[in-house]
Formats: sequence, structure tokens, C-alpha cells
Amino acid sequence: MDGILNIHKPLTLTSHDVVGRVRRVAGQKRVGHSGTLDPLATGVLVVCLGRATRLVEYVVGQRKEYEAVIRLGQSTATYDAEGEITAERPLPADLTADQLAITLRQFTGAIEQRPPMYSAIKKDGQPLYKMARRGETIEIPARPVTIYDLAILGWEVPLLTVRVACSAGTYIRSLAHDLGEVLGCGGHLVGLVRTAVGPFSLETAVALDALTPENIAQFLLPSETAVAHLPALELEDAAVKALFMGQLVPCQPHHPTAELVRVTNPNHPFAGLATREGEIWRPKKMFD
Repeated sequence: MDGILNIHKPLTLTSHDVVGRVRRVAGQKRVGHSGTLDPLATGVLVVCLGRATRLVEYVVGQRKEYEAVIRLGQSTATYDAEGEITAERPLPADLTADQLAITLRQFTGAIEQRPPMYSAIKKDGQPLYKMARRGETIEIPARPVTIYDLAILGWEVPLLTVRVACSAGTYIRSLAHDLGEVLGCGGHLVGLVRTAVGPFSLETAVALDALTPENIAQFLLPSETAVAHLPALELEDAAVKALFMGQLVPCQPHHPTAELVRVTNPNHPFAGLATREGEIWRPKKMFD
């Protein structure tokens, strides 16, 4: 069984739990997810089955959208509601939605963000959250991320609800924490829904409990859905066969100029991926 499932992850389950459930329902081991959601988060979790697992990295890197609820006035060790409260501070007097909107502007665009210590990022092969549980702390370097859009959906003291559109690698928990620090009152994440990953939206996601061995195939999307955002390179059969054999194919003037493309022709709606190197195409991941 090859393809992609757009699953609505329920509350309390880990992303690994979801993958385990899909493995049991599908009756196969080759299953993987493309982008972790914390247990307290719900929403879009893209799960790849069979040969589609080779394309996980191209889903992970796509734009993501969230609706987040931030509790101002409290800081926690994990930057979310699961962690121990480390500080409580009063909110700025008469903090308005307009003032919050002005503050949020500094978090939009290309920014440097420091991931939370309680995260799956590894240091010397060890996940940071394991080090944090042992009471160890290290200096985590800030990383470049992009927040394309950050808008207020609601403000009921002390809860701020925002819509976030961001690049891969953005931590919404860090955004909540950093906003609280800038305001001087602290803040942490208390609710998170991922509403989209690239073309996969919450509106078209299937509930995990709705999947059964009898119906799972009908929810499978084609593997190429993971790379639909890449330019298409249409080739003749002979050129496609050459790529299948690991051979190089000359570029033509009408071909895309992109470095990474999805290969297609009438007999192979999705033949795989190729990379451009000067004036030749080199096979990257082929699906014969």
C-alpha cells in the first residue's frame, strides 16, 4: 500500500502513536509521519505509507499553518501547559489587542528563533528533552525561521489566540514564550491546532478513529501529492527509462530551470524526482 494520508491527529496521542495505529490498520510496517505534533496539539499530520515514505522530507519542508492559544502571565519549563510553572508575572496594565498586534510585528518575517530545551532536537546524539529531564541545560543556538503571517483571532485576558503561517522548523511554543518575554509578563502555549501543511488542510483530513482495514485505501492520496509543489519535467519514454537506469538526460530549452523537479509523462504520471546539474538531469528518487 503506497500513498499519503492526511490525518487529523487527536489530543493526547503522540505522532508516533498515530504512526503505530496506521501500521496496524494498514497491516504494514513501512509508515512514517512528516512533522511531529506534540501530544497537546491536534490537527494535520501527514502520514506516508510504502514507497511514499521516500518523500517524507519534501512534506516536512513545506509551509505550515496553525491556530494557537497563548496564556500570558505565566512561564513554564517546557513553554507549554505540560511543564512546571517557573514564573508568574502581571500583565502590562490595560494591554489591548492593538498593542499586542504591534508587538507581534517583530515576530513576522525572517527571524532568529531559539528552540525550547524540551524538544526532540539532538545534541551529540541525545534528544534535548532527555537532557532537560535530568536537569541539564545547554546553550541552544538560535535558528533562522520565517513567519509569513501572524494575526490575532481573539483576546480574552489572559488568553491570546493567533493564526500563524510559518516555515518548517518554527516552534510555536518558542513563539509563545518569546512573546511573553518581550511583554515582560511571560507566556506559554495552552492550545495548538495545525490547520495546514502545504496543500494538506484540516478540512480534508480524516479522523484517525475513522480508519479501518476495509476503508483505509479510499483515503490514500497519490504519493506525488507530496511533491505537487515542484515544477513538472515532462519527458519522452526513452528519457524516463534512462533515468530509471541511473543514466543522465540532457536538458532542453523548454525544460524547467529549477534545480529539483518531478518527472512525468503520459505513461508515468509520476516517475520520480530529478536534479538539474548544469545542462543535464540526474535521477534523484525514481518510482518505476
